[in-house]
Amino acid sequence: MTIINFTPVPALIGGALIGLSAAFLLLAKGRVAGISGIAGGIIYPESRDDIGWRVVFILGLILGGFLYQWSGLGAGVQHIVAVADKSVLIIAGLLVGIGTQVGTGCTSGHGICGLARRSPRSLVATFCFMGSAIVTVYVVRHLMGGAA
Repeated sequence: MTIINFTPVPALIGGALIGLSAAFLLLAKGRVAGISGIAGGIIYPESRDDIGWRVVFILGLILGGFLYQWSGLGAGVQHIVAVADKSVLIIAGLLVGIGTQVGTGCTSGHGICGLARRSPRSLVATFCFMGSAIVTVYVVRHLMGGAA
């Protein structure tokens, strides 16, 4: 197996920034940085005052990727290309959305923030989505012969 795009320093910096942003949001707003919950709060806001910080947080996620690209730090990193049909990507996105509703949270909410708070529910959720990911990659790569 060949490791492609091994970039430990940018990965470490990115992980630290994710941790800092999650800690800042918890300290500043008392909120967990679960992206599905933050995005859902834009669509179904609790109050008018609750939308602004959510929009800024989501824009920061989007702009952060562009800033990384424009900074030249990711110059040697290959671009990610989706190799699936658009219909498969749409179905996958819908399944992820359903999963975040059923699991009452997403990978960022449970895997980063919930585990940091030692939440048993988040530990179970993290085992579930990581286990599902492992099984999915195995099935797609080894049983179906795809390139997931």
